[in-house]
Amino acid sequence: MGKEVTMDKIVSLCKRRGFVFQSSEIYGGLSSAWDYGPLGTELKQNIRDFWWKAMTRMHDNIVGLDAAIMMHPKVWEASGHVENFSDPLVDCKSCKTRFRADQIDTGAPCPQCGAVGSFTEPRDFNLMFSTYLGPVKDENGLVYLRPETAQGIFVNFKNVLQSSRVKIPFGIAQVGKAFRNEIVTKNFIFRTCEFEQMEMQFFCKPGTDEEWFEYWKKERMEYYSRLGIHPEHLRFHRHGADELAHYAKDAFDIQFLFPMGWQELEGVHSRTDFDLSRHNRFSGKNELTYLDPDTNERYVPYVIETSAGLTRTVLMVLCDAYEEEELDGGDVRTVLHFHPEVAPVKAAVLPLVKKDGIDELARKIEADLRSEFNVFYDQSGAIGRRYRRMDEIGTPYCITVDYDSKEDGTVTVRWRDSMEQKRVPASSLVEFLRSDMKAYKRV
Repeated sequence: MGKEVTMDKIVSLCKRRGFVFQSSEIYGGLSSAWDYGPLGTELKQNIRDFWWKAMTRMHDNIVGLDAAIMMHPKVWEASGHVENFSDPLVDCKSCKTRFRADQIDTGAPCPQCGAVGSFTEPRDFNLMFSTYLGPVKDENGLVYLRPETAQGIFVNFKNVLQSSRVKIPFGIAQVGKAFRNEIVTKNFIFRTCEFEQMEMQFFCKPGTDEEWFEYWKKERMEYYSRLGIHPEHLRFHRHGADELAHYAKDAFDIQFLFPMGWQELEGVHSRTDFDLSRHNRFSGKNELTYLDPDTNERYVPYVIETSAGLTRTVLMVLCDAYEEEELDGGDVRTVLHFHPEVAPVKAAVLPLVKKDGIDELARKIEADLRSEFNVFYDQSGAIGRRYRRMDEIGTPYCITVDYDSKEDGTVTVRWRDSMEQKRVPASSLVEFLRSDMKAYKRV
């Protein structure tokens, strides 16, 4: 039986092994800002690639986009963010701590200092970061850092439609950074002011939106199964009438059981024609429409959105993969059961000794594998300790090169999850690993 996964354990491992560091740590750190280390960078990139393949290459009617972070300020007026994208805030008059009014009882003691009846009246605080373009800070140069990536897709609807020759139904996918001036940032990289989103906006004919909504709910939940996530750690949560965003007809969250409880991982939203219609009206051009080539009918498409946080998915993958496994004899090994496709390091090459040509042979095997996989070479310490180091960073395969390797050209492949071992010809390692990764199933 594995030990409880806590956020403290995840944070400690991330710093110790180079997944995530506190930003500006040598200056005391900056709240809500995190840097991704060597392994974290690889993990995040692999998850991004896994999502991109699932959402674009596996669908012949979904194309990609990379829109600018800064957009014309009228985009955010049309989207409703200038008017609606705010949190109600209160301050404690005694200790000056700020809270979201919808997350505390304003008639109770202050959670920070215990003062009673000390809260100010709620007031709205817009969550968008603003800045200025040009040499003068005035309203003419006001721009916002985008709080979501979706609007870049909507305003490019016509450009993609004309240049890609796609037909409805079709989707536009995008991965990119977004920024929200969150008052409450907590739980490591779960809620931060700077984050990355993986979004797909799927355009369909009005009247078919409910069918596509159900399709994408099912598709997105199955995606996490393919990623190797424990199904019992996932569930749907439907938004009530008081939870729906201003643009939504219906909405479901895919929630994950994080160490701090069930929390949103991804949203599947039925946005109707809200966004395209608003941009038609605010731009005054009415160009974001679709002419059906078969029926000659013109209409504003409806939209089904799938919106997942990339940085939040990184945390989910770390939490779901983490295990402290009790072994015979009372020993405990820490292991990350990553799906091999997203594991930062795919294989470790471990020469049994550093003499008699074993290390030279191991280096050659490493070089052969490196053209296909991210490989780590380690010749320091006892072989058991090297295995443990690789387990802790989630490396699915360890390849040991020994004296038999010189004689018969075989190496020992050790599986991370089961710790089983098998002799494999070194000449066929690339094909062997590729095939095994493709057949991977989480135990």
